[in-house]
Amino acid sequence: MRLVLIADTFPPLRTSGAVQLRDLSREFARQGHTLTVLLPNADQREPWKLEEVDGVQVARLRAPRTKDIGYVRRTLGECLMPYAMLKAYNQSPLAGEMWDGVIWYAPSIFHGPLAQALKRRSGCKGYLIVRDIFPEWAVDMGLMGRGLPYRFFDAVARYQYSVADTIGVQTPGNEAYFMRWKQGLGRKLEVLQNWLDKPAQRPCSIRIADTPLAGRKVFVYAGNMGVAQGMDIVLDLAERFAGRQDVGFVLVGRGRDAKRLASSAQNRGLNNVLFFDEIDPDEIPDLYAQCSVGIVALDPRHKSHNIPGKFLTYMQSGLPVLANVNAGNDLADLIRREQIGRACETNDVNALEALALDLLAQVDRDAELPQRCKQLFERQFSVAQAVRQIVAAFELDEPPETQDTCSH
Repeated sequence: MRLVLIADTFPPLRTSGAVQLRDLSREFARQGHTLTVLLPNADQREPWKLEEVDGVQVARLRAPRTKDIGYVRRTLGECLMPYAMLKAYNQSPLAGEMWDGVIWYAPSIFHGPLAQALKRRSGCKGYLIVRDIFPEWAVDMGLMGRGLPYRFFDAVARYQYSVADTIGVQTPGNEAYFMRWKQGLGRKLEVLQNWLDKPAQRPCSIRIADTPLAGRKVFVYAGNMGVAQGMDIVLDLAERFAGRQDVGFVLVGRGRDAKRLASSAQNRGLNNVLFFDEIDPDEIPDLYAQCSVGIVALDPRHKSHNIPGKFLTYMQSGLPVLANVNAGNDLADLIRREQIGRACETNDVNALEALALDLLAQVDRDAELPQRCKQLFERQFSVAQAVRQIVAAFELDEPPETQDTCSH
């Protein structure tokens, strides 16, 4: 099939979304599909730039800046982004392409106009991959009320949903949010599990054996450290283990809370916690091979369900999980059902400490624990399965005269 994928993150960025989309695009090529990825780029003068990456055509289209700027400028840039991308697309050699399907990835919630334009031209269907439900999660976190800004972002998100023929959400718990959308004619709602490809095996620049944590059982966190993660409780937990010489904590990544957390650890005198800047995703397996437990942290104010990309990397590497998540999150049930770690839903450091101690004991006695993690990954989170599922949404037999209804 000839498919186009719209996103706003992709390598050389190192975010979990960029890695996910890199892996997804590679798998489309491996399965014999022709894929073009459309990305906004604020750092190029020319309207468009084409390159080939791992058998996939990548089109970087000039658009306003939307990263690492203030909220007002970012919102304005995101509003203009799909129109700027469409303008650059129309000037590129891709302008006359006909697609068998349009795929786009949220976040961002602003891709709707571009996806709609490409669907109309090709008379094809659209598949929206939803990885977070914005602005709902921002309201849950107390970052936004339900006033005018919320109503604006909600309208943008709902327009994007209206463009899709199929929406793939992360977990069954997220389906309830889209039940009203699902009632529309010809719409399909399904769970599209997060995915991850096998990473390249690259030696990690972080060598725990060369640090003060050498020889310890290490809890590791690798990923974004922002308001959505609620990482302070991890430092609270580390403080509980401060008197033990056999346990340590390694936190790797970036985010708006990273410096604050590092300063907090220093102020508390936590010599059992080490912070490192983000590393290349291909170094992650070697990092995890040096550790005993992976940490998942989600702010307890979340009400939606989320299976973070870092959880997949832990499973892939056979690393059991200690999770502090919002109450009722599908991830907690998954961890308990598959017996691949411990999950705390109360955001209480006493409960988290008890679970951490219990998990450390299990790591010592349960030789099958790493294998269960790897088996879960292969069963539910392979990128090959994700691609087959997306392609199936475009292959459903439909009378030719109904093919253009997707643009209505």
